[in-house]
Amino acid sequence: MVSLSIPSPVKSSSFLSSSSSSLFARCSLSYKGFAFNEPRSRICAANSFKCDLPQPLNYGNGKPTIPILNERTLPKFLESARMETTVNRNGAKLKLFSGTANPALSQEIAWYMGLELGKINIKRFADGEIYVQLQESVRGCDVYLVQPTCPPANENLMELLIMVDACRRASAKTITAVIPYFGYARADRKTQGRESIAAKLVANLITEAGANRVLACDLHSGQSMGYFDIPVDHVYCQPVILDYLASKRICSDDLVVVSPDVGGVARARAFAKKLSDAPLAIVDKRRHGHNVAEVMNLIGDVKGKVAVMVDDMIDTAGTIAKGAALLHQEGAREVYACCTHAVFSPPAIERLSGGLFQEVIITNTLPVAEKNYFPQLTVLSVANLLGETIWRVHDDCSVSSIFQ
Repeated sequence: MVSLSIPSPVKSSSFLSSSSSSLFARCSLSYKGFAFNEPRSRICAANSFKCDLPQPLNYGNGKPTIPILNERTLPKFLESARMETTVNRNGAKLKLFSGTANPALSQEIAWYMGLELGKINIKRFADGEIYVQLQESVRGCDVYLVQPTCPPANENLMELLIMVDACRRASAKTITAVIPYFGYARADRKTQGRESIAAKLVANLITEAGANRVLACDLHSGQSMGYFDIPVDHVYCQPVILDYLASKRICSDDLVVVSPDVGGVARARAFAKKLSDAPLAIVDKRRHGHNVAEVMNLIGDVKGKVAVMVDDMIDTAGTIAKGAALLHQEGAREVYACCTHAVFSPPAIERLSGGLFQEVIITNTLPVAEKNYFPQLTVLSVANLLGETIWRVHDDCSVSSIFQ
C-alpha cells in the first residue's frame, strides 16, 4: 500500500474553526479512513440541506492536503468486490500506466483498484523530444493510460499521444486514455471568423494515435464528446464536492448557488438541485479578450446569504474573483468557490487568497504545486471515482468481447 500526502501550510487546519462568522462547522473525523464519528443524520441539523447521493463519500477537511483513505473502508456505491481479494494482474488482463503529468493521482487510482502501476520509462532528450518505452508486456491486455493534458499542455498532450502509440505497437488489445483534465476543451467552437476548433483537432489526434476509448472528467462543454469518433465516458466529479459540502452544517434557507457566467447556468442548476433545490443566482459578465473578464450585473438575490460559486475550472480566477467581489457588494455573507479543475495560471493565487473567499474547494484532477497552497484551499481526491469507473468500463468491455 502506498500512502501519499502533501504538507499543509501553517495554521491552515484551524482556518475555518477560528472563524466565528462562518456558517459551516467542522465535522468530527476519525484518524483512520476519515470516517465520521457520528451518523449523517446527527451531523446535519433538521434545517440543513441534504445532498441527494446514494451513499456519502467520507473525506476529511484537510487543507490543503489531499484526503487519502488509509484503509479500504469505502462508500457502498464505490465498493468493488475485487477489493476483498488480491487482484491477479495476469488473469485480469488490465494494465494501468501513468504519465508524468499527475503521478500522485495515478498512484491513488492504482491503490484503490488493488493494482500496481505498470512499469514505463518516460524521458526527454536534450532537444525536448519525448521518449516512451513500456517495460512490461501489454500484449492482449486492456490498457488504461492516466494523463491529464494540464500545463504544460502541449508537452503533456504529446506525451499522451506517444504513450498511446507505444501501447498500440506493443499489441495492446484496447487502449483507454484516462484524461482527468482535457486541455483545449475551451476551444470548442468558433466565436469569430477564421478561428480554429482545437478541441476537435486534439480529439482527432488522440483517435488517430490509436486510442480505442476516452475517459474524461467534467468536460468544459458537452459537445466535446461528439468530437471523438470513439466512445467517450464522461465522469462528473460533482458528487465528490457535493458530499464534502453535505458533511458541514448549513441552513438551507441561507444557501444560494451562483453561476459565475451565463454559460455555466446548467451546471449550477444541477448542483443546486442536489443541495435541497437551493435557489440560483447568475453573474452576467462581458469578456473583452481571452483571460480577461468584466462583471456587469447580478441576476438573483444573495443578500445575507452564503453563496456557493460553481464552475468547471479556475484558470486565472478573473471571472470567479470579480463575481465574488460583486456578491459581497450585493450583501452576500460568505462566498465559497467550488471547481473541478484547478489550472491556477498567474495571478490566480493572489486573487483567490485575497480574502474574497471563505474557502476554495477543488479536486486533484490537476496537480497543485506546493507554492500554490493558501489557507483557504481544500483539495478533494477523485481517485476512487476514477478507479471504480475504470473497473466498470473494463467489465463492460470484457463482457462485450465474450459475446462477439
